[in-house]
Amino acid sequence: MKKILFTGILCVLMAAGLKAQEGPPKALDSLFTVKETFRYEVKYGFFKLGWVDVMLLPDTLYNGKMHKHLFTKITSNPKIPFVGTEEDHFHSFFYEDENGYPVTTKYWKDNMDEGLLEEIVYTFDREAGKVYYKEEDNTRDTLDLVEPATAGHVIFLFSRLYAGTDVNSRLPVFVTKKGGFVNMKNPPKLEKRDYAAFDEPVNAYLSTGTTEDIEGPFGFSGDFRAWFLDDDLRVPLEARVKVFLGNAIIRLIEYKKEEL
Repeated sequence: MKKILFTGILCVLMAAGLKAQEGPPKALDSLFTVKETFRYEVKYGFFKLGWVDVMLLPDTLYNGKMHKHLFTKITSNPKIPFVGTEEDHFHSFFYEDENGYPVTTKYWKDNMDEGLLEEIVYTFDREAGKVYYKEEDNTRDTLDLVEPATAGHVIFLFSRLYAGTDVNSRLPVFVTKKGGFVNMKNPPKLEKRDYAAFDEPVNAYLSTGTTEDIEGPFGFSGDFRAWFLDDDLRVPLEARVKVFLGNAIIRLIEYKKEEL
């Protein structure tokens, strides 16, 4: 069940990028004009699996360079039989490169319920052109970096730069011991959607995509759908990803925004 939760958040985060020498159609800085917090509910069939909380933490000096700090907490629903309480924290240090992309320097997962800090770590060495990883089974290896390289986390920001722009896109992603790509279509067509985070139906853009050369955990087929709010921030509203025997659904239930 915990791996379904990770599949869910990976889908929420899924997004797209163009080739590194081209900039995204929306400026990354526009996402940092406000302080946002997100809370999502994750369901699989009739089961409420748990919740996902996403926020930006204060900027951090890392390796002599200022980085943004993206934080995600995933908690399981303790009422589900044989699952109990699971809590994982995901972190990314990233910065905006010269092409306007948020690029990752370090990504890691803390398994809080088992007390395992940095259970998963991906570090990106752009001078050497390498990605170094440590996975849950303690295996370690090195991969060739492809720009604008990221792990399965800062993608949360990429999706917002492309939603509704009618720009098809392709992003290199390093996850589960390998590198691959996320391909997406981001049509400008709007539809009405209902979410607990808002008092009335909202206009939303639907993006569709699939993975290439990588697979999500727990039977994730690679195809997904994601909806984004029709506003300047393109707030991520919902994602649906196929897993074995059904679909995992992630929906926004709380959203807070403060002007900086």
